[in-house]
Amino acid sequence: MILISNGRVIDPSCDIDGEFDVLIEGEKIKDIAPRGAFSEMSYVTEVDAKGMWVIPGLIDLHVHLREPGQEWKETVLTGSRAAILGGYTSICCMPNTDPAIHSEEIVRYIIDKGREANLARVLPIGAVSVDRLGKELAPLSELAEAGCVAFSDDGDPVYNAGLMRRALEWCRMIGVPISCHEEDKSISGCGCMNESALSTKLGLTGLPGVAEDVMVARDIELAREANSPVHFCHVSTARSVELIRRAKNDNIPVTAEVTPHHLVMTEQAVAEYDTYSKMSPPLRKEEDRQALIAGLCDGTLDAVASDHAPHEDDVKKIAFEEAAMGILGLQTSMPVIFDLVHEGVLPLTKAIDVLSTGPARAFRLNAGTLQKGSPADVALVSPDKKWTFGQDDIVSISTNSPFIGRQFQGAVHTVFVGGEVKLQNGKICI
Repeated sequence: MILISNGRVIDPSCDIDGEFDVLIEGEKIKDIAPRGAFSEMSYVTEVDAKGMWVIPGLIDLHVHLREPGQEWKETVLTGSRAAILGGYTSICCMPNTDPAIHSEEIVRYIIDKGREANLARVLPIGAVSVDRLGKELAPLSELAEAGCVAFSDDGDPVYNAGLMRRALEWCRMIGVPISCHEEDKSISGCGCMNESALSTKLGLTGLPGVAEDVMVARDIELAREANSPVHFCHVSTARSVELIRRAKNDNIPVTAEVTPHHLVMTEQAVAEYDTYSKMSPPLRKEEDRQALIAGLCDGTLDAVASDHAPHEDDVKKIAFEEAAMGILGLQTSMPVIFDLVHEGVLPLTKAIDVLSTGPARAFRLNAGTLQKGSPADVALVSPDKKWTFGQDDIVSISTNSPFIGRQFQGAVHTVFVGGEVKLQNGKICI
């Protein structure tokens, strides 16, 4: 057995925040009790968490691992390494691979790759439609049985409302949510940054926020009619937040995520044509950023998800309009959110909730908690440690992060997955 002692245990799922010890037996949490309660036990390996936060392992609902098909950008192995360094014990990988995750064989391939990596839990998200083309429904029951925890055509919306309705009706039967990339591309067109006065000044084609809003509104109504869960990916506009808030007030089964970069950055980050800050959806205005923070604080937004999107320099260090969209996120999501905590913008318990417990609720995962009998997925965090994120710290194959050179406060010290130590003193255990 393993005893994690002397730490400050924070678990929103149990409403715990205080001086507790956590006892692990095998792959499960054996018990959690006030500090010193297990001091007389023998045959226990003790992990001293003095000065640290002991929290449920983080869960990321939106990760692009690029395998199969684009292994020069990222692989399941390298993405899993980044996840462990970031405090993540479970990562949900998106289906815009090549081929897409639309068959049992590909699902099992990814699960096997995750087991070979033997680090974070790798949970596939299956495609809603075959090849993500929005024309033919993928074999959803087969994908769920193979191990998919959600469905999405991410990278593209589900264009056809009739197909989306049928998918929701099917997902209601099998109890799996649909995770939606909300963008009406007849509106967004070839936009490459937020449509605004700044995009006009820079001479760049704008991507208007209403392209997101109208799709959010459509899928809220479809979720209402089907009474089936819809999860909104990377929400970026104030209007989308308000629409989701009203839907929740009407008891429509919707959940939503926001990325760390949309919480701390605005369109001003691309004012110098910085392609490392080019993403989809694009960074919006300050009023949108504030609305996202408010939505996170009041529970409208359930989770923070990295939208970890590795890209090689050949498609990033080029003209802004031609550059690929997306940034890395697994190693920086937690410290970015902790910046908001240190600034007094986000309560600490809420920060832990949206990084662990909230994502687990959204996708109905048996994770994000330290409750007795739950999987022993635990992270120990040194809250006072200051460090600077450098390019040499990146373990992903790609290096496209706008946070290179940024100083953070709060670092992952130790990570357990299923009771096994995967990270110790900030170093991956191989």
